[in-house]
Amino acid sequence: MKKISLIVFVALFATTSHSQSSREDRLDRKEAKRNKISELVRQAEEGVLVYEKQSIFGIQLRTNGYGAFYELGFMKTNRKTNLFRLDIAEIKHPKEEKLFGGSFPFGSPFVYGKINYFYPISLGFGQQYILGQKGNKNGVAVSAVYNAGLTLGLLRPYYVVIQDATNNEKTIRYTPEDSTDFLGGPFLSRGGFGKGWSELKVKPGAFAKLAMRFDWGRFNETVSGMEIGMSVDYYTSDIPILLFQNDKKVFFQGHVAILFGRRK
Repeated sequence: MKKISLIVFVALFATTSHSQSSREDRLDRKEAKRNKISELVRQAEEGVLVYEKQSIFGIQLRTNGYGAFYELGFMKTNRKTNLFRLDIAEIKHPKEEKLFGGSFPFGSPFVYGKINYFYPISLGFGQQYILGQKGNKNGVAVSAVYNAGLTLGLLRPYYVVIQDATNNEKTIRYTPEDSTDFLGGPFLSRGGFGKGWSELKVKPGAFAKLAMRFDWGRFNETVSGMEIGMSVDYYTSDIPILLFQNDKKVFFQGHVAILFGRRK
């Protein structure tokens, strides 16, 4: 009987001790969580960007075209964030000039001598380094952004609609056989948006990008800002875009982007 009582006593004591320990652990975790939240609130009030992850979309105007990007960032320190970024753009030749054919003003303008659209798709890794915090909710955070990676350039044939010798409409792209019609017309418009996608050619390459970012979002959870920067793309072979011009492997461009997104 004494042994049974002792066992019951020890079991109750262990259970009580474990329950009390678990309760103290829960209270400690709650207190740590409250302290963390208080610290984040204090930093937010002081204009410090604090987050675990950010998702940013950007629309960019480039010196040789336009594009958009998606960026996923993971904060490592109060100043440094690791970035993974996907860019999709279109590069245009600086000497492209839009003209109207015989169907003006109802037809689509065409670019004389253009033989390919060029779409770079870039996937890169980099970092954002905060140079200056906001200082308050209405301030502006200034960051340096740099990334590099691989790029795939997609060449899509450019089609034009001409009037052939029998006065019928004919949609053609540049080939040695059709070069006379492609350059001589008479032109009606450019080919439709659906033309050329089954004839894509891939040009592999690499890129590097450097930019300054200005974030004026009022709350840490929201990204609102602008990015100004420059980049260089290198491809393993020449990129033919416009006839009678020198094809290039290397493209330098500047860009201005509007940013919006979320943090958590």
